Amino acid sequence: MALDPSALDALFNEARTHNAWTDQKVTDDELRAVFDLMKMGPTSANCAPARFVFIRTPEGKEKLKPALSGGNTDKTMAAPVTVIVAHDPHFYDHLYKLFPHNADAKSWFSGNYTLAEETAFRNGTLQGAYFIMAARALGLDCGPMSGFDKSKVESAFLWDRGWKCNFLINLGHGDPAAVFPRGPRFNFDEVSVLA
Repeated sequence: MALDPSALDALFNEARTHNAWTDQKVTDDELRAVFDLMKMGPTSANCAPARFVFIRTPEGKEKLKPALSGGNTDKTMAAPVTVIVAHDPHFYDHLYKLFPHNADAKSWFSGNYTLAEETAFRNGTLQGAYFIMAARALGLDCGPMSGFDKSKVESAFLWDRGWKCNFLINLGHGDPAAVFPRGPRFNFDEVSVLA
């Protein structure tokens, strides 16, 4: 079943990366609803390696601030929520629960660091993208970004859990007056091959 044009606009055509925010808060219920929608996206062997840290308090923002590049500081401090999209390098410890029909699945990764890291990063990135789409589908705006010191983020928020940082998403209700003009996009024939 294809989505109607207004839904496609909300997810893709009219959705924008936001850098300025209204004062409207993001509730715990909204964060849980985004997560519950995001988690339905597919990952290989249902491994679901993504992990999320939701930074909302002034104390949390101050803890994050030293890790941010100059161009990302003000918009991140102003965002109602900043999400650290991370992944668990030991995601395979949970495959007994997430992939129960193959009791041997953990062994695919537990002795192979390279495969485990590649799988965690790839599928965690997918889940971060699903998170953006789920947030948009539920009426929130996103400002995904690089432009931060990964080691500082991991030291401040993730080291005790063993998680690895991928990217950040500012989350809230964007101020449409502060949106930049949309940048150009490639045409299909410029970047696609039919083989």
